[in-house]
Order: sequence, then structure tokens, then C-alpha cells
Amino acid sequence: MSNQLEFLALDLGAESGRAVLGQFDGERLRLSEVHRFPNGPVRLPDGLHWDVLRLWTEIKRGLTLAVQEHRADLAGVGLDTWGVDFGLLDRDGALISNPYHYRDSRTDGMLEEAFRRVPREEIFEQTGIQFMQLNSLYQLLAMVVGRSPALDIAETFLTMPDLFNYWLSGRKVCEFSIATTTQCYDPRLPPPDEGGGRGGWAIPLLEKMGIPTHIFPEIVPPGTVLGELLPTVAEEVGVSGLPVIAPACHDTGCAVAAVPAEGSDFAYISSGTWSLMGAELSEPIINEQSLAFDLTNEGGVGGTFRFLKNITGLWLVQECRRTWARQGEEFSYDDLTQMAAQATPLQSIVDPDYPEFLKPGDMPARIRAFCHKTDQPVPQSKGEVIRCALESLALKYRWVLERLEEILGRRLEPIHIVGGGTQNWLLNQLAADATGRRVVTGPVEATAAGNVITQMMALGHIASLAEGRRIVRHSFDVVTYEPAGGAEWDGAYGRFLAMMEQLG
Repeated sequence: MSNQLEFLALDLGAESGRAVLGQFDGERLRLSEVHRFPNGPVRLPDGLHWDVLRLWTEIKRGLTLAVQEHRADLAGVGLDTWGVDFGLLDRDGALISNPYHYRDSRTDGMLEEAFRRVPREEIFEQTGIQFMQLNSLYQLLAMVVGRSPALDIAETFLTMPDLFNYWLSGRKVCEFSIATTTQCYDPRLPPPDEGGGRGGWAIPLLEKMGIPTHIFPEIVPPGTVLGELLPTVAEEVGVSGLPVIAPACHDTGCAVAAVPAEGSDFAYISSGTWSLMGAELSEPIINEQSLAFDLTNEGGVGGTFRFLKNITGLWLVQECRRTWARQGEEFSYDDLTQMAAQATPLQSIVDPDYPEFLKPGDMPARIRAFCHKTDQPVPQSKGEVIRCALESLALKYRWVLERLEEILGRRLEPIHIVGGGTQNWLLNQLAADATGRRVVTGPVEATAAGNVITQMMALGHIASLAEGRRIVRHSFDVVTYEPAGGAEWDGAYGRFLAMMEQLG
């Protein structure tokens, strides 16, 4: 009989989902993908939604493949997803309607509406979260303003991973790391312990917004064993007695848990559709500086906080690729990277977080329009468009790094980049060049690795986050990029700062 431990990590991102088998032999962790499926929004007459029932089918398919085809003897299963989106349950525990996609337009104008009800400073004081119209707080406010009948019958609010965990285990709770992304949580309140509890929700803020507070459930910490797989699910997938574990249910929480760092003076970027750049702290920082720089405090594993900024990441490239595909031209991401590498550097720059870039659509046209509006050379070729997007992203990394170091009062190096975006070698090198810092990339499957090591912590197989990171360092290769930038990058950064000031 093998002493190998096996866990299944279910990782749902904004573009795709995977079921990843993690196998730990006592020294090294090995990951293998057993199922991958696309994920994306579905447009209905009332707006943009997630295809939640198809996702649920794919989750069960991943479990079935792991157990029946890969013959895995699973010790646990854990699920993580993107942040901020949610489902509402009625008194019978039934899902009231399809969860909305965070890029839906119903939150247009909701930041301004929120500030009419509660001053911006007070919202930040109670939540410590970056202001983005896609946050759960503004999605809920849109329902209040629109007099949604769903709010009248809702009994329970569950974020996306918590909804799937409820369907897996029967337990209606919100996990700490994902709860903190909603901007409905007060990180200064005592964190949940093993006993959980409803403490932590920013009840005074929610009441002022007119959002019903009874819908917010118990909060549990990362690494909570929620129970065993429900009998109906267990019978369908062919396994019984399987513990369902809440890892860090926010995918970035899992990714940061797997950063192969030693010490504390490092920065990280979880690179994918979004780039989430920050530092790991033991407590939130909520002050005038973090408000001014619009930084965020999100919960992590092992009592940590992720002090970071959400940056629009490879979404710009993804939308360009989709636009060209609709026009009949199919390119791989490698194709686009090679085109960008051959384009002239530092000709035009954009702010990746410009509001017009948020929603799906013709991204190449939007990038060109931005450059025209700001009196820059307008990128013409596909390589020029992609190069503009990647260089702009690298310059935004430098801006965020400087803000983090200003608040923390110390230099952060190296920059660890983890996640799927590490496969874009050009962006990794541009990040090193723009910031002047050594960049260490890997593992690519950081989210799945962090999911698995949190499950191992939950079941007592490893003792700490530090031990989990040691396992990651021992198990996965990394690639280091040395900065090669010079005066040309300083000049481009000066233009970037001037552009941001011009845009306000």
C-alpha cells in the first residue's frame, strides 16, 4: 500500500476551470491535470451571468475522473474560484437565480450611489478594500436600487466557491479569504476561529446601504473541514467519506500560499486574467495612504493578509485574441507574444485599469482609441497592440511596487510571479526591466499547489504555511529574470505618470 497522499484541487478561474490531482510522497508535491473545461459569461436579456449549472456538472466530472479513471485514493477535495460574485439562496436552500458576472453593466454608477449613502472614507475604514464597481458590495447595492425581488426572498448569501461547497457538503458558510474580497467584511474585527461565527461582516455599513444583513452566514477560516461529500454527490462520482475542505477559497489566496518565498521582504504577483500585486502582512493596513493609493486588504492563509492592488492583467491580451478570432484570425498566446517581441518597444502606453477596458468587446480598437485620445502613436499591427498592453502592465507593476514600498517603508525584492501568466516570458522580462527588480517566476500551477497544501494543513499532514512553501520550493522549478532596463524605461515611466495624472 502506498504512503502517498492524494488530494483534488478544483480551481475555477475567469477563463477556465481545472480539476488537478495533487500527490505528495512526503517530500515532493506532484500535480497532474485530470480535467479542464472552459469558463466564461453567458449573456441573457437581463445581463451577463455565469453558467453555474454547467460549472457544477464540470466539478462533478472532475471528481469522477479523478476517482474512477485515475484511481485516486483521495484524502480530501478543496475548491477555489475568482472573487466577488455570489449566489443567493431562498429559505429552502435553493438557488434563486443565475449568479451575475462581475463584468455585467448593472454596477455602472454604483460607486457614486454608494458614496451618496456612505462617504468613501467611511467605506474604506470599515472594509479596507480597493474601490472597484465589480465588488460584491456594489452588486448588492445595484439590487437594492433596482428593487430586486431576489433580495426580498433571499435567506443566504454565498460567494461562488461557498455556493459550490454547499452543493458538495451541505454546509452554508463563507470562507474567510473569499469573504474579505466582497467589501462587505471588516478586517479589523477578530478573524474567525475554528468555531466560525457571523462576526466579521461590516454590519453598520451594510445597514446604511440598505442591504439586508440577515443573509450573511457564518465565516470559517481557510483550512476548515466542512464535512463529507453529500451522499447524493458521493454516489454520482463514485466515492464515499471524502472530506470537503475549504482552502483559501479565493484563488489568489491559494496562489499566494504557494509563493516559494523565504523571509518576508518579497512582493508577489498572481498573474492571469487579473494581476494581483502585493505583499504579505500579519494585519491589515487601513490608513490615509492606503486609501489614497486604493490598495486592498484581503485575507490569506495562516492568519495573513494580502496587502495588494488588483490590476487588469492579461485580460487585455485575452480580449484582443477573442476579438481577432471573431474576425476570423486565430492566434495562440505564444503567437501573440512572438509578435509583440518583434514590435518596436515603448512607443505607446495605456493605463491597464482604464474603465473602458473593463467590459468584453473590441479591445484592439479601445487600446488604439486610448492612444489617440492621449496624443500618442497609435499602434497599428497586432504585435504593436499586444506590446503596448504588456509594457503598460509592466509600468503599472512599477507604480504599485513604489506605493507598497512607500507605505511599508522597506524594499521588496524579489518579485515572485506565480500562476498561468508566468508562461508569458515577455511580460516577465518586461516586469523585471520596468521595476528594476529580480523577478522569480513559478510555479505555473500555484493556485492548485496552494489549494493542496492548505488541505494538507487542514488534515494535519503539515504544520504550517512555512512548511507548505518549503514543499513548493522543493517540488517545482522556477525561472529568474534579471532586470535589463535603463534610461528608456525611466523615460517611459515618466510618461506613464504624466498620463495617469492627466486622466485623473
